[in-house]
Amino acid sequence: MRILHFFKSYWPEVFAGVGRSIDAIACATADNGIEHHILSINDDGICETDRFHGQYLHKAQRSFLIYSTDFSYDAFRQFNRLAASADVIHLHFPWPFMDLVHLANRSGKPTILTYHADALAKPFLETIYKPVMHLLLSKVDRIVATSPNYVATSAVLKRYSKKTEVIPLGLDPAGYETPRPAVFDRLRQTVGSDFFLFVGALRHYKGLDTLLRAAEITQLPVVVAGAGRLQHELHTMKTQLELDNVTLLGDIAEEDKIALLGLCKAFVFPSNKRSEAFGLSLVEAAMMGKPMISCEIGTGTSFVNRNGETGLVVPPDDPVKFAEAMKIIDQDSDLQKKMGTTAKEHFERELQAKYMGARYLTLYNEVIRKKKL
Repeated sequence: MRILHFFKSYWPEVFAGVGRSIDAIACATADNGIEHHILSINDDGICETDRFHGQYLHKAQRSFLIYSTDFSYDAFRQFNRLAASADVIHLHFPWPFMDLVHLANRSGKPTILTYHADALAKPFLETIYKPVMHLLLSKVDRIVATSPNYVATSAVLKRYSKKTEVIPLGLDPAGYETPRPAVFDRLRQTVGSDFFLFVGALRHYKGLDTLLRAAEITQLPVVVAGAGRLQHELHTMKTQLELDNVTLLGDIAEEDKIALLGLCKAFVFPSNKRSEAFGLSLVEAAMMGKPMISCEIGTGTSFVNRNGETGLVVPPDDPVKFAEAMKIIDQDSDLQKKMGTTAKEHFERELQAKYMGARYLTLYNEVIRKKKL
């Protein structure tokens, strides 16, 4: 069986969020004789390598960018070529240009669409895009949401409830190597242990100003690992608030990330907008048996982190409430252990890649079978 995935970015140019989800789906189903092809966009249309984790990579050349949306004339040709030999087309939403490419294709191949998040845009752009979006969603065979929480809060998904199902994202613990002792030693010397950890891209919807203000209130040790557009802004805020208890590590290696998760007391995830649709970083924290603090934004973050069970969930953009949650976990070692254990159990029961892969495999076979009827 050959699956064609289509999304704007993928390894090696960008490997986060949706890209990591595509990789997890591909790796979790590869042992079932499935061949995964991923078409994405880059500046020159040339692959640095044609294989990644056993997947076949294809690149279309970026033509231009409008309102943060990639467009590519080359993608129409490449998509049509690859769709012709695919058994299933797997789209990853949102990406407005993808809608145009797929709607222009006439292959008639069975198509599923993983709905990673609502398409959030400025009102005037939404007016233009909505008809195209609904045309695409009406034509695909099945829609997959990544959490029941997102289905319950998305007006778009409610409209297509009859062909929408939930398959939570998952990760494979076998894909994470145990860090070397020297890495643990180096990080202990740099940041210590028993700190509150954030790992992720430094983007506007991550709510990191809330985390820093909560750190100011509690004076508890906080480590922020990641790079992005807000890096300079966070350094400025740390200096202005004189946050000696906050360490900004910048971009880190995967081995360092796992070591930090091992050393931390709890994982903090203050994302404040629906752009944070699931939070694979939370899944990694659950995999490592760490209690979590996140915000209620009506998305999958509250599916991964269950309030009062695997951690605490507080209102977004509220440093006082976030600080209170940090204090509760800091001051109660029994609660830390209980929530960490429950988080690990939640991961093992519902958030492993093997479960996600089995459900996608069933779905792939189902849409192929129905198309033949």
